Amino acid sequence: MPDVSAAPNAHQRDYKIVVNAREKTVHQDTLTFQEVVRLALDPVPSGPNVLITVSFRHAHQKPADGTLSTGESVEIKNGTVFTVVATDKS
Repeated sequence: MPDVSAAPNAHQRDYKIVVNAREKTVHQDTLTFQEVVRLALDPVPSGPNVLITVSFRHAHQKPADGTLSTGESVEIKNGTVFTVVATDKS
């Protein structure tokens, strides 16, 4: 899966993060719920009974630990860790 990238920028920075125990490199300082899910799950499960949970720690914000919901984003830094779990409520 390709890295999540912002538009090319002279001030672009690489961030090393961990998603489901795998190191990933991203090129933006904020990631959305959807971007984190795409980094973690390939393919992304779908359906009326699928629930995806995203938790994070060591973020570059207050609070540094927490969960993301659809439509939310998190400010990252090197070493931010994400855990993404998909469950089927059936």
